[in-house]
Amino acid sequence: MLAELGQLLLALALASTLLVGVQQMLAFQRGGFDANAANRLLSVTAFTSFGLTLGAFALLAALFIGSDFSVLNVAENSNTLLPVQYKFAASWGSHEGSFLLWNLMLCGWTAALAVASRGLAASYRARVLTILILLQSFFLLFMVSSSNPFERLLPAAPEGRDLNPLLQDPFMVIHPPMLYMGYVGFAVAFAFAVAALMERRLDPTWARWSRPWANAAWSFLTVGILLGSWWAYRELGWGGWWFWDPVENASLMPWLAGTALIHSLAVTDKRDALKSWTILLSIVAFALSLLGTFLVRSGVLTSVHAFATDPRRGIFILSMLTLIVGAALVLYAMRTRDIGLGGRFGKVSRESFLLANNVLMTAALGAVMLGTLYPLFAEVISGRKMSVGPPYFEAVFVPLLLPAAYLMAAAPGLRWKEQTLSVLLRPMAIATAISLALATGWVLLLGPFKWLTALGLAGGLLLIWGTLDHARKQLLKVGGETGHPLPLTTRMQRLGASYWGMVLAHLGVAGFVIGVTMVKSYETEQDIAMKQGQTVEVGNGWRLTFVGVDRVNGPNYVAQHGVFELTEGAGQVIYLLEPQKRMYQAGRQVMTEASINYGVFRDIYVSLGDPVEAKPTDAVSDLSWGVRIYMKPFMVWVWLGCLMMAVGGFVTLVDRRYRLRRAATVPASAAASPTLGGGTGAQGA
Repeated sequence: MLAELGQLLLALALASTLLVGVQQMLAFQRGGFDANAANRLLSVTAFTSFGLTLGAFALLAALFIGSDFSVLNVAENSNTLLPVQYKFAASWGSHEGSFLLWNLMLCGWTAALAVASRGLAASYRARVLTILILLQSFFLLFMVSSSNPFERLLPAAPEGRDLNPLLQDPFMVIHPPMLYMGYVGFAVAFAFAVAALMERRLDPTWARWSRPWANAAWSFLTVGILLGSWWAYRELGWGGWWFWDPVENASLMPWLAGTALIHSLAVTDKRDALKSWTILLSIVAFALSLLGTFLVRSGVLTSVHAFATDPRRGIFILSMLTLIVGAALVLYAMRTRDIGLGGRFGKVSRESFLLANNVLMTAALGAVMLGTLYPLFAEVISGRKMSVGPPYFEAVFVPLLLPAAYLMAAAPGLRWKEQTLSVLLRPMAIATAISLALATGWVLLLGPFKWLTALGLAGGLLLIWGTLDHARKQLLKVGGETGHPLPLTTRMQRLGASYWGMVLAHLGVAGFVIGVTMVKSYETEQDIAMKQGQTVEVGNGWRLTFVGVDRVNGPNYVAQHGVFELTEGAGQVIYLLEPQKRMYQAGRQVMTEASINYGVFRDIYVSLGDPVEAKPTDAVSDLSWGVRIYMKPFMVWVWLGCLMMAVGGFVTLVDRRYRLRRAATVPASAAASPTLGGGTGAQGA
């Protein structure tokens, strides 16, 4: 009865969230409601829905681990031969299971907010929680009505179909939860913004409360994208890590909006400026998360990342997207006068540079959205399928984001409100000239001059210089305030975790820019046939020797297991590369498992193909095998850069200001105060 119990838990979660959410919205409309009583009810509902949804998810995982093929979801996405860790991951490997995970994440964010937001003004907190609980009810209604993960299959199947072999990878156990944590996390920023619009209280306090939640969502989404990209690099066998696939773009678009949002929130928090930007980006970031959900689950896209599902479900999701986002945008339009212009700032100031950065991010977002959605509209209008490939995205994306690196290098050193242009130009001109000179020399050492490569490297070097130089000046400034030297650790603590998170994230962007520039400019590919004992040159000074192929048995597959020896020059073997060609027994699907030798300055990537022109009488030692070999310079910098960005975002969450704000309690009378937090001191700093 586990499946029936799971359905019951989801039905109870739906009933509780829908009833309480609707009741609270009606109370807001009537006015004069008891905010403290409402908060108690909403908190209990948040914890209850989280517990019920967690229980349902645990039951689904138990059904998968127990191989209960009387449940349709299990029969279609698992198999008795599947290793137990992938049985657990298979619980979110389908449309239905992944949507249950989505709901679990949303309930988790809501419960966390209910715990951490007790310092908020009571009426404002009630509105934020009500919005999140209503969102839960929408998604639970969709799942219960058309995407039931516990649907029975009678009679039960004797054996399951198996999980898609592409998903049988350790990274795919972690990737979807991280991605969904990012997607759903933007619902919190959305709720803060919409609640502020509902209350007509748009002072900086709501932005100050929203910042850590937006930073957390952005960091989780960064980790999710990183893991998905690394999975594609390792698993798909063609050496790529980003192919501008529509579903990849569906995760990139909310990331770009989120990047603009976390910078805009900083300006609104510090200077009460860019309020319209911040409100709108809070809505757009969550809207794009919902759009990504629609694209993946509607059946309009063909992708290794997409769920093949009933298009009618896509109509349901599109209706929810239209209702939720449409209502928020209408409210935004109605409150335009209340939002106001906010704090003024000069043409040369930290605010103006952050605004320019937001404009570039938004333009890049628009370019990606156009390239992703245009083929869909074109097919509807003309009836012909078409695609927009990497050349378009690279042609429009790089020129938009490369200037952002230069803005990021300059912005931290500027004052808020206004800065004299001459104070900025001289140090930036010197740093830019040095960065261009170093980048030009670097490119000339590697071969013919490539101006775009030089600009990319110069942007990364300039960002490193600008970030570290500003950190040096801040440490000196903090150390000189007391009139006597302070220990380095004390000075670092006084700057705060939020500042060092920014430093780490910006250095991550610099590493990412350098890595992408190098790998796109200097990667090499060899697609050759190799016999046992044959040696080929790879890159500059590396030799790859084909030792041979043998047959190995995995837990649910058989594989042709290749062995290659990697040597530097004529030296000793330093690494064995062991790619495989696997055939999964349940579905007879053939997959390529690449082998990669990672290095700080280069990756050597080997993928094993099929025998070339093999005859039945050929001995194994006489066969020629198709082999794909890549040399990818600075590839690890791409991964480490993304990781540093995510870690930087997480570091900001332990900033002392956020802990003080959570510790501060706001009395019930704060609901009538002119600010949302009602506090001063650390809260209002």
